[in-house]
Amino acid sequence: MPVFDYGETELRHLRRKDKKLACAIEQIGPIERAINPDLFTALIHSIVGQQIATKAAVTVWNRLLERCGEITPQCLYAMDAAEIQQCGLSMRKARYIHGASRAVALRELVLEEFPSLPDAEIISRLSVLDGVGVWTAEMLLIFSLQRPDVVSWGDLAIRRGMMALYGLNSLTRTQFDNYRKRYSPYGSVASLYLWALAARKPEAMNHAADRRGKMAGSPSKQRRI
Repeated sequence: MPVFDYGETELRHLRRKDKKLACAIEQIGPIERAINPDLFTALIHSIVGQQIATKAAVTVWNRLLERCGEITPQCLYAMDAAEIQQCGLSMRKARYIHGASRAVALRELVLEEFPSLPDAEIISRLSVLDGVGVWTAEMLLIFSLQRPDVVSWGDLAIRRGMMALYGLNSLTRTQFDNYRKRYSPYGSVASLYLWALAARKPEAMNHAADRRGKMAGSPSKQRRI
């Protein structure tokens, strides 16, 4: 499966703009995150996965594949919401999937236009769909269209990653926007590292911070855990 494409150009920019992020990049190393270039299947997959466990989402997805053979707007639109629900979804989510499939099948939403559209326009068009909000649209920008400069305020893990990186107990929208501007135009790569930071255990981050302090020659107390 393809992964989000970035390289030394993006990393060099982020290191130069933010010393703390530079340290995180060095500690974490290269990150590979899978992408799905097929925007329709990525959209449906994102709806399926909303607020359910990964294992459950895989089961539902496999059931949809069994019914359709291939996930296409025409196949899902031809099914009614009750049939989609039988794959293990709530009726509300089944209606979301049917509605999105209808919009694409009837060309009310023309996904082929998206590669040439700016991020804000794509978010606007996707957010019209029931069950698709700004956060879902932003994740599709990153993990389907590979847009380079997306840092989502609506993503709790992104905010946690920022707070961990900068040693904050809280994060205002103004602070968030200032950091996001610092990362631009490679915010999506910064997002990969912020997610990685959010997933790390607190003691690992404390140990890394102590190690940085010692390497820089500044006094640092080893935290007792």
